[in-house]
Amino acid sequence: MRPLRILIADDHGLVRCGTRTLLQAHHRCWKIVGEAANGREAVEMAINLKPDVAIVDITMPDLDGVEVTRQIRESVPDVKVLVLTMHDSHQMVRRALDAGANGYLLKSDHTDYLPKAVQAIAENKRFLTPAIRQIVLDGFINARNKTEDEKHAGLRITSRELEIIRLLAEGKSNKELSTQLRITVRTAETHRSNIMLKLGLHSLAELIHYAIRKEIISVKGQE
Repeated sequence: MRPLRILIADDHGLVRCGTRTLLQAHHRCWKIVGEAANGREAVEMAINLKPDVAIVDITMPDLDGVEVTRQIRESVPDVKVLVLTMHDSHQMVRRALDAGANGYLLKSDHTDYLPKAVQAIAENKRFLTPAIRQIVLDGFINARNKTEDEKHAGLRITSRELEIIRLLAEGKSNKELSTQLRITVRTAETHRSNIMLKLGLHSLAELIHYAIRKEIISVKGQE
């Protein structure tokens, strides 16, 4: 029987190491074929290595985990994707599943769930923990009659996030963002990714539209 081939994508080395150790301890014939430290690298490895399962974090540099999932599922549909993340909002779970994720697991879940999730999605099954299933159900019920504005109104945007939204909507690059805010480029990338995920936005155009609608920037400022 061919060993199960697994790709791990997370920008934290300790998380990758812990995931690898846990999986190999559970099943010695499982093989970790690659480890990616950013989203773009994860997609490239998935295309080149064609693992059976890709374990993907949500918040990563270059490409967030939702976009990584979408690109992997479009480019190599036989690769099953398990999202392993700290994000537990209905919005995040829904976006990941809509992008093609076969399973969703929280880093705070019991460690026993990880090998079970990998085994399940490798067998063409979906895997959601009871907690995630409840989040999906609660989110569906709460969102049925909400408009997009009502959804966004419930989000708590910090003053720093508002500043970053304004700068991004004005066309600032991650490098320009880091210079102006006196942070590293990687921190700027992380802020940008977190804001897009938090607001449920998929492109800079959507971010600009959001900034104008919320009067963070003016239409005149975009002309």
